[in-house]
Amino acid sequence: MLPNLSILEPVAVVHLVENRPHTHADSLRSDPRIAEAKRLIAEAVAEHAQPLKQVHPADDGLKPHYNSMLERFGKARGGTLIWPYLSSGLGKGPFVELADGSVKLDFIGGIGVYGCGHSDPRLIEAAIDGALEDAVMQGNLQQHPPSLKMCERLLGLATESGAKLDHCLLSTSGAMANENALKIALHRKSPADRIIAFDNAFAGRSLALAALTDRPNYRAGLPVALNVDYLPFLDPEHPQRSTRWAVDELHRLLKRHPGRYAGFWAELIAGEGGYYPGSNAFFTSLCKPLREAGIPILFDEIQTFARTTRPFAFQHYSLDAFADIVTIGKITQVCATLYGSDFVPKGPVLSQTFTGASASIATGLATLDAIDAMGCYGADGENVRRHDYFAAELEKLANKYPGVLSGPFGEVMMVVFTPGNGSFEHAKSMMDIMYDVGLLGFVCGSDPTRIRFLPPPAITTREHIDAAIVLLEHSLLKFQEQTG
Repeated sequence: MLPNLSILEPVAVVHLVENRPHTHADSLRSDPRIAEAKRLIAEAVAEHAQPLKQVHPADDGLKPHYNSMLERFGKARGGTLIWPYLSSGLGKGPFVELADGSVKLDFIGGIGVYGCGHSDPRLIEAAIDGALEDAVMQGNLQQHPPSLKMCERLLGLATESGAKLDHCLLSTSGAMANENALKIALHRKSPADRIIAFDNAFAGRSLALAALTDRPNYRAGLPVALNVDYLPFLDPEHPQRSTRWAVDELHRLLKRHPGRYAGFWAELIAGEGGYYPGSNAFFTSLCKPLREAGIPILFDEIQTFARTTRPFAFQHYSLDAFADIVTIGKITQVCATLYGSDFVPKGPVLSQTFTGASASIATGLATLDAIDAMGCYGADGENVRRHDYFAAELEKLANKYPGVLSGPFGEVMMVVFTPGNGSFEHAKSMMDIMYDVGLLGFVCGSDPTRIRFLPPPAITTREHIDAAIVLLEHSLLKFQEQTG
């Protein structure tokens, strides 16, 4: 359901009733013409998005031009797109229209970026506010008050159950947020030059993060920019044994490289690695000896933020006491590195031209509001309720199509299943079939390779999940025909 358009009424008038001097920009934001423009835009978007309620095939008349654009795009970027996906620029909730006239049910959302789905009027209003901020991009030298608001909002969420995170540095990408986190840790522990991570880790695509990521093909032909040692992750089928192995390996590494480790970097729920959840017991057994050794603990929340029972997965697992440096991104539109006062660098190692687009900061704040309005958090919050419903429906399909779908797996609003024999070929085939049928999910992990879903937490309903299950079953039947 489209959110109440009354929210687009002239809320900015608050600037003129506060007991303080006013700038010309305050007057602009409170101008009734701005409010009326927002109202008209919201009305037009709602009207034109109204038909986008279900999947729809491409328009034959649009296909030639669409295919031409795909071919030109491939040439321009030096390689074909992962999907033949070019948005028209309009959607409705989790439904998105492509430039060929087709409509897809988007349950991946830019790999977790579109927390409010498509063409949400709250984000459109926020983007207009961002466009009124004078500068398209805010940077290290010149920033606007919304940057302060975002920093304080994220710090408030991160510290609500005791984590000692005092500072927030905004950045334009999750990779940059992780780079800043590594720089903070390495600077603090200099001359230590090694990092501990988990098997199957994914941190990003920069030179340093490619070295940290446990994917040899991602750093093919690249120099080793960082020394990284890996621990086994929690095995849900053998939690005690895998925990013992991880702890034993940690102690072996600490003895082998005394004083050399600048940080322990962890995704609390493996993202690109296949959506494998951790646990309080597992992480605590590792974090305690790390804390005793004085090694900084870095939690990567780029993909997990807003998808568990708490804003952060470290809160979901009650690990607040161990959160030294935390990164966040994707769903917040602008990314950030959070860290404690003990980790403030003593040199100018944290600086960047851009800290975020003005529209990204504005829409990020609106997304946080929308997630709160949905009531996502809590042991009985909407994230848990929708996970339980989605998982139950996927389990029915697994029972109906044994050997074709295994699962479901994952944690809360990070849902995943294994198609066929778990090979990359089977997962890629399933993903492509789903795309053609009209359901967007994406591969993750290896051995097995899985298909993941990241439904937008601010707007997903049971009806949307029902529609996804119907499309997935159509896809399973086609996959079964192809694979025999």
